[in-house]
Amino acid sequence: MTKEEKVVVIQEIKDLLQDAKVVYVADLEGLNASQTSDFRRQAFKNNIKVKVVKNTLLQKAMEQIEGVDYSEMFPTFKGNSALMISETANAPAKLIKGFRKAAERPALKSAYLQETFYIGDENLDALSNIKSKEEMLGEIIGLLQSPIKRLLSALENKADAAAPEAKAEEAAPTEESAPAEETPATDAE
Repeated sequence: MTKEEKVVVIQEIKDLLQDAKVVYVADLEGLNASQTSDFRRQAFKNNIKVKVVKNTLLQKAMEQIEGVDYSEMFPTFKGNSALMISETANAPAKLIKGFRKAAERPALKSAYLQETFYIGDENLDALSNIKSKEEMLGEIIGLLQSPIKRLLSALENKADAAAPEAKAEEAAPTEESAPAEETPATDAE
């Protein structure tokens, strides 16, 4: 790879990282071509950008990013590395975890999200359990709606309980409208 090609690759990586809030570096070593294609396909479906990168070029690109010091991740840049960028904090971890049901790879090397670094594959469970923004908003909305739903339900139950009593009062015959008792006719012979 020429120096000009390296500069182009570093710029591509910088463009990916520039506004990224969720950055994962994974080890895809050991995946065959079919598995790698399947991994990329699933990543695309989940809006995760995947780029296999050279460790030195990734490090140089990260060093040039302003505002974030990625240096904690650098010791994990050994072997085969795939850069994963996502808008959803837990999406790459869930993808890796789902893929790991069939094989021991991919493995998490390191991750940066929510201004925190996660180093090592042992953090995969914690990362996959992080709630996405949409999940958090859904829970908050559910919590806010819960008291309103209970109030409406209580009012409906009270209205339903009062309705049969009113119907029973309407349906009960009054003395004036009650039919006269009939006496059986007797033969007087």
